[in-house]
Amino acid sequence: MTVYPGRFAGRTAIITGGASGLGRETAARIVAEGGQVALWDINAEHLEEAKSAIGATYTVALDVSDHAQVAKAAQSSKAALGKVDILVASAGITGATSPVHEFPVDSWRRVIDINLNGLFYSCREVVPLMLENGYGRIVNVASVAGKEGNPNASAYSASKAAVIGFTKSLGKELATQGVLVNSITPAAFESPILSQMPQSQIDYMRSKIPMGRLGGVEETAALVCWLVSEECSFSTAATFDTSGGRTTY
Repeated sequence: MTVYPGRFAGRTAIITGGASGLGRETAARIVAEGGQVALWDINAEHLEEAKSAIGATYTVALDVSDHAQVAKAAQSSKAALGKVDILVASAGITGATSPVHEFPVDSWRRVIDINLNGLFYSCREVVPLMLENGYGRIVNVASVAGKEGNPNASAYSASKAAVIGFTKSLGKELATQGVLVNSITPAAFESPILSQMPQSQIDYMRSKIPMGRLGGVEETAALVCWLVSEECSFSTAATFDTSGGRTTY
């Protein structure tokens, strides 16, 4: 990991899904580069371990699919951090691996609740905190599946396509107010979320990547950190890939 000392000096961030994977890696970089972070995650045990390892300022154990919990967490995080400059919405689940005609309805609902509704609640509650100061950077984590669709992963693919559309809408709304909103569409990378998938699905996704390998979480975190930095000043309502050549648009 290449560290850029002071890049986030004086900046504060909320990271959803911050106890593991991309959320944790991004949080670690922001702290290493001078920022403060509040980690949100459903796993309280992993959250405390991450806080200690990273040096996070604050943590909230919550379910992002519950709007009331998210609203409360946004206010408490602002109180702990003093302000909120950055939001990285990376909380997500894969759901069942199944064809549509056999897809469990409960799994469909849960994927949409976490991946789309939870992301909407997070943005809805954090954006006003950014507008107070006329500055903000938001990165919503989508997926290459949201562009291309993965077979037997309809809920995940649909939720991530919706995240891309939502980001474009929000980015245009805020384009003149100092708050930039972008999404990323990584291909599969090594992270705990892979444990939710059968090996056959992982092998399928790897086979679609021209580089012939899964990504590294640090490679995507590097992109996220640029997007949430002050250096990102003329990109909003946009989608950025880290896909090893998989995506074609």
